[in-house]
Amino acid sequence: MFKKYMTAGIVGSALLATAAFAQSPSATTTTTAPAAAPVTASDTTFNGNWRTSKVVGLSVYNEANESLGSINDLLTDKQGNIKAVVIGVGGFLGVGERLIAVPYDKIKFVNEPVATMASATGGSSGMKSTSPPSGMTTGAATSGAAPAAAKANPWYPDHAVLSGASKDQLKAMPEFKYAM
Repeated sequence: MFKKYMTAGIVGSALLATAAFAQSPSATTTTTAPAAAPVTASDTTFNGNWRTSKVVGLSVYNEANESLGSINDLLTDKQGNIKAVVIGVGGFLGVGERLIAVPYDKIKFVNEPVATMASATGGSSGMKSTSPPSGMTTGAATSGAAPAAAKANPWYPDHAVLSGASKDQLKAMPEFKYAM
């Protein structure tokens, strides 16, 4: 019985030893590849670049501050240059939404929040209108109202503006479909 255990132990050790020798590098190798330089980058190297994970989902407005939809995707060429922006328009909470693709140069990214209209008549709230002058899509307020303090984020913009487009024009555009 003892002989069987000893034989099993020796065979097991031999198997483990051959596996260990197979993993070690060969001593007969004469050429070695040069060590690659380590990739180092600090967070300041990429400061000012945007995170695409934050750009996707960004709200899109027109010059009249009407919400048009949101960015669903960014289309790039093989070199990584963004060529088009896929925008989801129409629908409610993603239901009934259709995708359109617009050239990247038609989109302008803005860091300031979208101006909102508080109460045009003064109403019961007593707040003054903060609607921007014609063509302004930043958070600048008219006289009498304090502008909203917004901290500029270097990693993504606040919203996007699609110039020269209305909701009806976007709905009339051909639907974008991903090629399979």
